[in-house]
Amino acid sequence: MSNVIQVLKPFFRVDEVLAEIRQCLERGWTGAGFKTVEFEKQWAEYTGFVHSHFVNSATAGLHLAVKLLKKKYGWKDGEEIITTSLTFVSTNHAILYEGMTPRFCEIDGSLCLDPEAVRAAISRKTRAIMYVGMGGNAANYNAMRKMADEFGLVLILDAAHMSGTRWVESGQQVGLDADCTIFSFQAVKNCPSSDSGMICFKDEDLDREARIQSWLGIDKSTYDRYTETTYKWRYDVTDLGYKYNGNAIAAAIALVSLKYLEEDNARRRQMSRIYQEILSDCRGVETIIHDPETVSSRHLFQIVVDQRDQLMESLAAQGIFCGVHYIPNHRYDVYKDSLAELPVTEAIADRLISLPLHLWLSDDDVTRTAVLVRNFVQ
Repeated sequence: MSNVIQVLKPFFRVDEVLAEIRQCLERGWTGAGFKTVEFEKQWAEYTGFVHSHFVNSATAGLHLAVKLLKKKYGWKDGEEIITTSLTFVSTNHAILYEGMTPRFCEIDGSLCLDPEAVRAAISRKTRAIMYVGMGGNAANYNAMRKMADEFGLVLILDAAHMSGTRWVESGQQVGLDADCTIFSFQAVKNCPSSDSGMICFKDEDLDREARIQSWLGIDKSTYDRYTETTYKWRYDVTDLGYKYNGNAIAAAIALVSLKYLEEDNARRRQMSRIYQEILSDCRGVETIIHDPETVSSRHLFQIVVDQRDQLMESLAAQGIFCGVHYIPNHRYDVYKDSLAELPVTEAIADRLISLPLHLWLSDDDVTRTAVLVRNFVQ
């Protein structure tokens, strides 16, 4: 089927990407260093984060965030991190990796954590709040920041969808005030690479430790020990770390993506406005509105409808493939011990659809999809 429309599809400026990668191949440096250092610097300039460390995935970044914050503050196994169940499993796997307990809380109509539910869930076991900016949305984020300050909690921002989500008033990237913010540059994200991520600690010592932990606990990177004329082979292994480092090839791709991030996000918002205009007055369709105090990255355009599965089948029969972000984590076997009761989350999740939203789409593709949704519902 030649006119198939996918829900998400990576978009790369191929010639520019190949030129960046060519530099790695000609220099003979494809691992950590070179382009990874350049991308960290450019990411810091773009976002305003003081510390930005390039890793091989947002999943790795989330794990390092929980691990190093647990170590710094002396958290104990079994203590709780308040989180959402409506997220990709990386968010909550990172909590389990470190022996801590995900305390699932309800979302509201924004698909982000409900402040009232979070406040009610805070207990003597609570150590942190894990906020997920679903689809690029920053709804309730400020409430989470204030609550973390009020109760002396750590705030971790899973910003996998939020590359370029900015506050309207200041123009700043959302998350600069979090204790740790983690971004994804996986292939379908707004700033795509092959797969990689960025971990941005507020604390300089934690940033330094993350760099050691992501390189197997080795205290000096190969790139730092290498020059064009010398190679210093001695190093120490100070801790049991992980192979979480990013590589120069992925960073080369991300460098090109970053050049166009503002332009690409603007296009995503333009397509979202088309969806919104066609569907906003359609009875039976609830569109997810992003926080008006932000300029959203608009990684996703999501709607809530009855007969969700039938609608998806109808669209698929016409070559339009939608997605669901996400199945609530507490429904998976690995989280069955959470005993979470989340009726609001489940009611939304069972009716949730992500409509196609990526840079291969034309206005006509978006309009056609929205009209078919509207016709089905009506």
